[in-house]
Formats: sequence, C-alpha cells, structure tokens
Amino acid sequence: MQEMQPRTKLFRLMAIFGNLGLLAWIALWQLSLSPHPHITNSTTLAIAWCIPLLLPLPGILAGKPYTHAWANFVLMLYFLHGFTILYIDGGERWLAVVELLLVTLAFIGNILYARSRGKELGLKLTRLSEVEKQEKKRFESKE
Repeated sequence: MQEMQPRTKLFRLMAIFGNLGLLAWIALWQLSLSPHPHITNSTTLAIAWCIPLLLPLPGILAGKPYTHAWANFVLMLYFLHGFTILYIDGGERWLAVVELLLVTLAFIGNILYARSRGKELGLKLTRLSEVEKQEKKRFESKE
C-alpha cells in the first residue's frame, strides 16, 4: 500500500471529523437538545437519522476513496435538512447552522480525500466520452 501524503492525511482527518461529528451532533440533537414531540426519540434517531450516516462509515474509516466519494450523496440529505430547518424554524436555527458546518466539513473532506488518495493510488475514472465510444464500438460489433 502506498504511503499517504501529509495533505491527504489532513483531508482524511477533515472527512472523518466531519462524518463522526455529524453523527454525534445528530444524535445529541435528536435525543436531548430538541427531541421530536410526537415520535419516540430512539426510533427517530436510529431509523431516520443515524442509519444513513452509518452506511458509508466502515469504508470511510478504512480510508477507501470510492466510499468517501459516494458518501457525499448521503450527506445531501443532511444539507437539505439543515437548510430547511434554517429557513423554517427560528428556534432551531443554531442547531441547523452547526449541522451545516459539519456537513460542509465532511463533504469537502470527502471530495478532497477521494481525489487526492485516488491520484496517489493511481485510480482513474474513464472519461464519459471514452465510455461512450467503447459502448458504441461494442454495440456495433454485435450487429
């Protein structure tokens, strides 16, 4: 395994801190800071808020660049939640601001780590135009 550059390590720390910090913040928010009045706290916490963040966590902790990249799709749920609360609920605005800061840190850390570590490992994505040419060639050869 190739040694990780100091800059890549920084990006990885950003991503890990952002992802774990967001998980902890959401748990704290839902359990004690502002629990939902009509739904059991543990149900809301486990099903709605924590499971999406736990799905990519093993790959993030293992340092897999691909997992860091797709984990950002999960983070979009929390961006949407944070901006919605920021807009509609004056009483929870400060909670949403913290959520958005952690989501932003995780998002940027994930992107930069995936790109940097991918380059170090020699992982490359084929350009879409090349994929289209290969598919067209393969399709035409079957006729």
